[in-house]
Amino acid sequence: IGATVIDSLDTLYLMELKEEFQEAKAWVEENFHLNVSGEASLFEVNIRYIGGLLSAFYLTGEEVFRIKAIRLGEKLLPAFNTPTGIPKGVVSFKSGSWGWATAGSSSILAEFGSLHLEFLHLTELSGNQVFAEKVRNIRKVLRKIEKPFGLYPNFLSPVSGNWVQHHVSVGGLGDSFYEYLIKSWLMSGKTDMEAKNMYYEALEAIETYLLNVSPGGLTYIAEWRGGILDHKMGHLACFSGGMIALGAEDAKEEKRVHYRELAAQITKTCHESYARSDTKLGPEAFWFNSGREAVATQLSESYYILRPEVVESYMYLWRQTHNPIYREWGWEVVLVSLGEILSDRSRFLRDPRRVQ
Repeated sequence: IGATVIDSLDTLYLMELKEEFQEAKAWVEENFHLNVSGEASLFEVNIRYIGGLLSAFYLTGEEVFRIKAIRLGEKLLPAFNTPTGIPKGVVSFKSGSWGWATAGSSSILAEFGSLHLEFLHLTELSGNQVFAEKVRNIRKVLRKIEKPFGLYPNFLSPVSGNWVQHHVSVGGLGDSFYEYLIKSWLMSGKTDMEAKNMYYEALEAIETYLLNVSPGGLTYIAEWRGGILDHKMGHLACFSGGMIALGAEDAKEEKRVHYRELAAQITKTCHESYARSDTKLGPEAFWFNSGREAVATQLSESYYILRPEVVESYMYLWRQTHNPIYREWGWEVVLVSLGEILSDRSRFLRDPRRVQ
């Protein structure tokens, strides 16, 4: 419990919502207990709880956040007790055992590949090298294993260390693995050459085998299933425009302009997925087939759940280029979202079935 409280600590502080921040801090001190039972996602606990606590500590210097982050990190360590050291996706806080409930015997690239930033900071703040050792071993396994055409499939067996399926996606299941590579390079003060090399090598493979341009001129990153492309992008994959823009500066000199242009083209495509929808809010996934481009073609993908990836790319592109179009696109999302919220509220208030 309390994920939103902890995930919001840094936002409350930066927005100078002092009363709300103190209330949240008091909740962490008094109610965020770690002697709990049950299972939890290693990935979600790391990015939301540990990430939130670390951010709050670095912003405020309040010891409660550092101590809670370290203790929570220690609770996650049993997930790494596998033959390869690749962690399982779920850890039991009661028994310290590990298991995975939804993907058979596989661990997911975006999950075990999105621990590096927080775990290095846990080592720095605690002096305990075990956290850094765990995530460095993940890198070691990934460097050693053979990758099809340089691509990273989304499912890996933590027992055998082999890929379980040859499904590659820059969207869900793969996304934040790539993001953590370039951010590890930057967080290290540009000394983590392993992260840098892994990032640019992966990006080159993605560009070679997944990148496409539609007949209408829209650039998109397809999904790869054993050599066959699904010509679609998920909303989650729309973070990639911002990521590529972020990494352009440290690419080889002859590739920098290219990556900036690529980032802008992918971000434009993701904007089109919004512009071409009936509500002007982007779908969960959009396709490029049968003469239709950047639109959802299945009812199961025609929904919007406040995902931030498209607006995130707008922000990165604005910061890099100061082109006002990205601010305009971002403001469009705000206005449309507010309109939907107000419309829902109005319908609710007019509903004669609601409780008075």
